[in-house]
Amino acid sequence: MLLAWLSLHRPPTSRVAAALTRVHDLSMRTARRPLGNGETATTFLLQPGYGRHVVRFGGAYLAVHRERKASANLNTGEPFETLTLTTLYAHRHVFEDLFGEAYALSAKAGEDRTPVLSASGTGWAPFGEARRKRPLGSVILDKGVAERVLGDVREFWAAREWYSQRGIPYRRGYLLHGPPGSGKSSFILALAGEVGCGVAIVNLSERGLTDERLSVLLSKVPPKTILLLEDADAAFVERKGGDGGWGGVTFSGLLNALDGVAAGEERVVFLTTNWVGRLDEALVRPGRVDVIECIGNATEWQAGELWDRFYGGEVEEGEVARDTGREVFVQKLKDEGVLERGISMAALQGLFLVNKGDPVGAIEGVKTLLPKEMERKGEMGR
Repeated sequence: MLLAWLSLHRPPTSRVAAALTRVHDLSMRTARRPLGNGETATTFLLQPGYGRHVVRFGGAYLAVHRERKASANLNTGEPFETLTLTTLYAHRHVFEDLFGEAYALSAKAGEDRTPVLSASGTGWAPFGEARRKRPLGSVILDKGVAERVLGDVREFWAAREWYSQRGIPYRRGYLLHGPPGSGKSSFILALAGEVGCGVAIVNLSERGLTDERLSVLLSKVPPKTILLLEDADAAFVERKGGDGGWGGVTFSGLLNALDGVAAGEERVVFLTTNWVGRLDEALVRPGRVDVIECIGNATEWQAGELWDRFYGGEVEEGEVARDTGREVFVQKLKDEGVLERGISMAALQGLFLVNKGDPVGAIEGVKTLLPKEMERKGEMGR
């Protein structure tokens, strides 16, 4: 945030200011922004390099010291880079204006983005570049699921005073369970963009994650950020020796982090799991998990909606009719027993991506979704 602010060019207001203002070394950061036509717009930002610099802001001179260490300490959260600003005591008031201007610049740049954070030691760090906001409708869940969860989240964010007046901890828990590839994480990311939140991700099966570290992380989740705890069943796996002494999150540690004495408030928590049967009733009781939704394999309706997403406006004369193409595809899935056996939305999307602009090929390719055919293709790829 501060480096982006410092990269802005501000002409000196006088010869004296020009003489005193010194940015000795510059480093360049490349920012890439994808365009709608598949091209990428590239911007080059010049910012103060490592070392000491002097800049002028608000009538005051500030010494800027940018320092980088060899590596970050992931256990303590100590950063690999620090930026130190120094000015005269009489000019300390400029920091408030400086940070406010830098924050406004950062907020404007992220208006159409969803920031994603990952655990770094006992704190949070950006997980790559902020994601472009994904429309909620781009993740096709079964009828009514997305609308129910979205409505509940919005109602929660608007009820802070209601919770406070009744002395109820201001937090809300959600559990999304279902097979891999069903869209659990994608839906949460799209939901965050819809309600204007960021996402902070913790994988409970991560090596080195302990009860103490998890508790500290959850107490430091930034405001208006959805906390995503992936692989909730990991806390129920019996751990034996041989993992290097790193241990892991225990069941009691997870419960205490969610609603113990040190648990934070003003928080929305999503837990995801592929194995809901492994979860203990103590975890999914009201107060810890308030809403439970199954994000399952593709249904007939979901398969049809995904068909319309890919081919709704691309069917030409002589091909599968626009009105019947969806019906033919869904019927083919049923005839081949694909839906009965269970198929993820990710697998259906993969089929459509292979047959971009070719609805007939997508229908004929349904047989490739059968277990024997998928196994044969896997052997050919070895």
